[in-house]
Amino acid sequence: MAQAQAAYEERPRRRGRRALVVLVVLLLLLAGILVVADRVAVGVAERAIADQVRQEVAKQSASSAPPEVEVGGFPFLTQVLDGRYERISIVLREVRGSVEGDAISLPRLDVDAHDVRASLDTLRTRQGEVVADTVNGTATIDYGSLAALLDRPGLKLSEQGGKLAVTAPVDILGQQLTVTGTADVTVSEQGKVGLRFNDLNAEGLPNLPLARTLLNNYARSISVDVPLPELPFQLTVRKVQPLPEGLTVTADARNVPINSAG
Repeated sequence: MAQAQAAYEERPRRRGRRALVVLVVLLLLLAGILVVADRVAVGVAERAIADQVRQEVAKQSASSAPPEVEVGGFPFLTQVLDGRYERISIVLREVRGSVEGDAISLPRLDVDAHDVRASLDTLRTRQGEVVADTVNGTATIDYGSLAALLDRPGLKLSEQGGKLAVTAPVDILGQQLTVTGTADVTVSEQGKVGLRFNDLNAEGLPNLPLARTLLNNYARSISVDVPLPELPFQLTVRKVQPLPEGLTVTADARNVPINSAG
């Protein structure tokens, strides 16, 4: 009789454990489904943003490799419901555009939009603004493109010790000399990059005032304000820094409607 009573009590315990195991499995499956759905939704959003960026690049008569878009923050679906997105990152490679008729190459343009506001209705109807509180951008200007804008035969630009360096063949008083030196790089209020070559030298330069004057004249002729191609998302250039891969431009903007930037 006691054995029958113990067996009767054991069966409910086993049924309870099985129910708990089934519940845990169901919860894990549900979590997996939600994660998959979340990642699928991210992929759809990233492709839609990439299409929009591609259109904006085309509007500026420029070209690039397909945009690489990443929507940050997890989970994504809760951001959709809240209408706020932590971060949207965009990478454009091999950007080619025109500045006053001259071609210029940007090997890479990185754009990060933070705290992006877009209601669910805006996403559904594609009507209304998608606004980012802040947008930061970093672009790299190819030294070859920059040298071409200066339009001096044989002139080459590079980075040396954190400064913009120049090397160029120059004819001074009938002698073909190689001029070397560095430039001060600044950003003007109009967003242009200012190049000021104040420290040029040439080995074998004749020790004559006229020779030095001609060298100074050449320095002034390549000291120019270089206009930049129009950057997307209303980005304003704040800083320029010579790096081995090119002249790196840092820009930012605030309260930017990223779905209608021009």
